[in-house]
Amino acid sequence: MRILFIGDVVGKTGRVVILDKLPGLIRDWKLDLVVINGENAAGGFGITEAIYIDAGADAVTLGNHAWNQKEALVFIERAPRLIRPLNFPRHTPGRGAALIDAKNGARALVINAMGRVFMEPLNDPFAGIGKEIEACPLVDAADAIIVDFHAEASSEKQGMGHFCDGRVSLVVGTHTHIPTADHQILPGGTAYMTDAGMTGDYDSVIGMQKEEPVRRFTTGIPSNRFEPAFGPATLSGVAVETDDKTGLATRIAPVRIGGRLSQTVPDFWVD
Repeated sequence: MRILFIGDVVGKTGRVVILDKLPGLIRDWKLDLVVINGENAAGGFGITEAIYIDAGADAVTLGNHAWNQKEALVFIERAPRLIRPLNFPRHTPGRGAALIDAKNGARALVINAMGRVFMEPLNDPFAGIGKEIEACPLVDAADAIIVDFHAEASSEKQGMGHFCDGRVSLVVGTHTHIPTADHQILPGGTAYMTDAGMTGDYDSVIGMQKEEPVRRFTTGIPSNRFEPAFGPATLSGVAVETDDKTGLATRIAPVRIGGRLSQTVPDFWVD
């Protein structure tokens, strides 16, 4: 299975590059499954129903800004491919995992969870993800399993990678908006990357216009709300290919297209 995971989409400039580039990538790379983290898609904070529908992905994951747009609390119940962190408190609207029909007819389990180190005091993400994997194991019930671990600490993300190794196809981190260079296939066959980066304008402070964050860092005094940067965005993410028999990863590569960052695409999908 050919899987593309796209990191946190930030504001309009991130949405524009998705709409511009993703249809061609699906066609040219013959993608079977596209998962996008959309928790910053609406003005940098949260997601709306219109944006979710226009994303062009097979599944959209969220994070700590899941409910910044209050309409998400309602429309998530009728959006089966919109997945919020599974370790939110009990009775939170929506779902933390979903079995998705891929374009090639396969079934992929997409799981979203939030870390707890330097984050909100949520339920244990390791126990939650372990329960989902046991209920829908690789090969027996799902052809691929993708875990979006929305977390601040790289150590917690690495711990999750090793916790899931050999049991899922991909563990990829989101939230920090900075792409890491540690993409690899772990010893048990799980593809891993500490952070997929953001799909947004990198002439910014993690996707926000620079002036207000810098002012707060230098003075400690907020004067305006954060606003998304509006320059050309880099589509950032990770490409993974899995073995059809085992569901485990055979190849992994970073993806960076457009904008300011150095460009890179998976050479194994490029003729």
